[in-house]
Amino acid sequence: MTSSSSPAEHVITLDGTHPSTREVLGGKAYSVNKMRAMGLPVPPAFALPTGVCAVYHDNGRSLPDEIWQQVLEHLRRLEAETGRRFGAGPSPLLVSVRSGAAQSMPGMMDTVLNLGLTPELCEALAAETGDQRWATDTWERFCHSYADIVAGDPNAAPPSDPLEQLRSAIGAVFDSWTNERVKAYRARHNLGAGAGTAVTVQAMVFGNRDERSGTGVLFSRDPATGENTLYGEWLAKAQGEDVVSGEKTPNPLVTVGEILPDVYPELERIAEVLEREHRDLVDIEFTVESGRLYVLQCRAGKRAPRAAVRIAVDLVREGLITADEAVSRVSAEQAASLATTHAVHADRTVLAGGLGAGPGVAVGQAVSDLDQALDLAAAGTPVVLVRPSTAPDDVPAMFESVAVVTELGGSTSHAALVCREIGLPCVVGAGVGTVAKLTGLTVTVDGATGSVYEGDALHTPDESDVDEYLTELLGYLPDTVPVDHPLAQLRSAHLERA
Repeated sequence: MTSSSSPAEHVITLDGTHPSTREVLGGKAYSVNKMRAMGLPVPPAFALPTGVCAVYHDNGRSLPDEIWQQVLEHLRRLEAETGRRFGAGPSPLLVSVRSGAAQSMPGMMDTVLNLGLTPELCEALAAETGDQRWATDTWERFCHSYADIVAGDPNAAPPSDPLEQLRSAIGAVFDSWTNERVKAYRARHNLGAGAGTAVTVQAMVFGNRDERSGTGVLFSRDPATGENTLYGEWLAKAQGEDVVSGEKTPNPLVTVGEILPDVYPELERIAEVLEREHRDLVDIEFTVESGRLYVLQCRAGKRAPRAAVRIAVDLVREGLITADEAVSRVSAEQAASLATTHAVHADRTVLAGGLGAGPGVAVGQAVSDLDQALDLAAAGTPVVLVRPSTAPDDVPAMFESVAVVTELGGSTSHAALVCREIGLPCVVGAGVGTVAKLTGLTVTVDGATGSVYEGDALHTPDESDVDEYLTELLGYLPDTVPVDHPLAQLRSAHLERA
């Protein structure tokens, strides 16, 4: 899209009645639009498409007034649909402002939650609900999010005008397209420059509302093993950033059934519906507000290399995809990872233990400083990045490391998502004090068991187990496949080992 695009293209209502593509809407908005068309419980929203990102940057990193006027028009539609008013009591409308490029880049870009609050509107929210504590928590969350993402200053207060907050937050999301972590991610995954990110503005629902509220991430299958079982994590009285940031360690998804027995079967149903629609493993973000379930996003889930093989084969067996599609579901990077087989000496000292979140084994020097990690990696030293938790700004260092270990977080945290996608061994939730204990040491990280061993504990086993799923997938390869194709090379190595 260029600045000459028609006004109708600059802001799009995501109500499921206006067909569009992932390239135009970005992954987030495309997902919202599609799920609303399917009748799933998704909060109302609108989007500024990916092409507006270029318009914004061409306009001196400023949203043109004619596009802003369309934003205001769509904001009024959100007010009508929710029965709430943006920037006014007694029932203020709050929104999230989220990024979403055409290609999925989990944890890479910026989101602002609870936007639209001021001290006065915080009091209006408290008066409406009778819950001052919740209103204050929501206000404090917004202040932190705005200061960190929009203002770039931890001491900055949000503007007193909610419309100014919204316009600045939209600009901040467009700005995030050009930051270093996004460039590093796109370079690592050969995604090119891309058209830009879209911005999704969506009515807020509140996982921090009360005891029957919470937020979580679920996968329709286990992203570490590929097993066909619902998998995920959940935090009660929390918002989405609490789970994916890795700053808190969540509970297993099954605990939703203990607190909210009516919600868990609905999660199972929605996961099945969306997996069938996508014909793939899906990653679903959801929020429960006072016992009511909302789905916020669905995308193809990132998976470990061996899980990619099992899922692809199972989907062929289930008649959802073809053999050719199954072969295309395993990347060159995943194939390279599968070609390497290592094991760990069982008698070595375990220094730390957590949740295995990125299968594989690696040895390196444990480093906690990001700059030092990059310098050592550039000099040829294998680095194990150890952090309390990881954030998007850590991605360049993560990509240069052989493994990642975090003190906090679960299997759907930022560290787990990034490492699982690229086949990087990862252990999360290893406990407070792990960084201090490991830094400076040579360690072996086993991302399957969640153990971190002292020294170099690797050995190459005499015989490797023959994986039935890998054998079947490699059998899908046509005889005419080039010998330098990553899976053809893997087939040759696999046959030798078998």
